[in-house]
Amino acid sequence: MAERKSYEKQQNLVDILNVASRMLESKDPYTTSHQQRVVKLSTAIAEKLGLPGKREMLKLAALVHDVGKIAIPMEVLVKPARLSPKEYSLVQDRPIYGYNYFKELIYPWEIIALVALQHHERLDGSGYPQGLKREEILPEAQIVAVADVVEAMSSHRPYRPALGIDKALEEISKNKGRLYDPDVVDACVELFRKDGFTFEG
Repeated sequence: MAERKSYEKQQNLVDILNVASRMLESKDPYTTSHQQRVVKLSTAIAEKLGLPGKREMLKLAALVHDVGKIAIPMEVLVKPARLSPKEYSLVQDRPIYGYNYFKELIYPWEIIALVALQHHERLDGSGYPQGLKREEILPEAQIVAVADVVEAMSSHRPYRPALGIDKALEEISKNKGRLYDPDVVDACVELFRKDGFTFEG
């Protein structure tokens, strides 16, 4: 009975997170499939790293990693030009908004809130919103960070055309160990270069 209640509780949370993801997609049409594609790459990286136990939680966290965008004005999200300093500062606050939506979740679900908060942090402390470094950044957030960059660079955005997978892999490889976790980068590159991973299908 307790096991069934636990399953139902988990399923309810999954349903809520799916609704939150769809709400975001309806607001930001340029990232309609971004969330799902980041989920696909994040979970593939976790499996490549031999972390199957993290797969389900990572899937949920990646699904709503950008949910803080809901709090950003539409005209800023889809602006087809460089953002002003004020607009850029607003965009940089979106991880905090995402964290605030989910921060009341209890163990182990608080990882979902922390991934939303930390996926723009970088190993050298140059990320945002907290300027965290290396071990201060959750491993799941480091995986989503790489998947997020690769998907975003390879896809069209209102302010630029798609740069393609090669450019995206070049970016993470060039900054391996400085901005991005080396093991995560290696796993991601191998998925595309050797394993034939694609976002399609």
